[in-house]
Amino acid sequence: MAKTDPVIIVMEDDPSIRRFLRTSLTTHGFNVFEAGTGKQGIVEVGVRKPDLLILDLGLPDMDGVEAIRIIRAWSAVPIIILSARSGEQQKIDALDAGADDYLTKPFGFGELLARIRVALRHATRPRESGQDNVFMAGNLKVDLSNRVVSVDGREVHLTPIQYRLLAVLVKNAGKVMTHQQILNEVWGPSFRENAHYLRIYMSQLRQKLEADPTQPKFLLTESGVGYRLKAW
Repeated sequence: MAKTDPVIIVMEDDPSIRRFLRTSLTTHGFNVFEAGTGKQGIVEVGVRKPDLLILDLGLPDMDGVEAIRIIRAWSAVPIIILSARSGEQQKIDALDAGADDYLTKPFGFGELLARIRVALRHATRPRESGQDNVFMAGNLKVDLSNRVVSVDGREVHLTPIQYRLLAVLVKNAGKVMTHQQILNEVWGPSFRENAHYLRIYMSQLRQKLEADPTQPKFLLTESGVGYRLKAW
């Protein structure tokens, strides 16, 4: 493997899934290392300094959420959850603990690969560049420095709250954000349980920014969990 190949650690207790991911990801140019337990995976993250971690919540020696919290205490490595747990609260707990994305098993490898690419782009985006403040997705352009939003080159007027909501999603483009995370950042801690506010304003944003608000292309719903701004 070339040294420039992105390093991915797969923290998964099922050997067959580890083998599948290792073979498939290696074919697509990644350098893959495996860990069958939480403790082993934490050590691997510390030693390998990976570009991305794929983590199963059902680890044999510890809960995956605990592993996320331990890793997040000293590492900002992008973490994608790949788990059979599909409950809303389980997803929220993992994302709130510091995971960047969440896919449930069974999963499509194509979608996993796409989310890996997004996570890596987001992680390596140069923070010092002025271009970092300009986000583009399809025909949508958001200039955070000048607070200008345009679709197909035409400026779109947003209310202050609509803009704050969009800006939060832009700053976390490609990541799944829970309802509570968005409410806390846009409206404040006292509104964390007022999910209906978020649904109303997301609908308004889609009306203004999506070609077909009923079938959004980039303001995506993660069912039961929150929203994700798709990053091309």
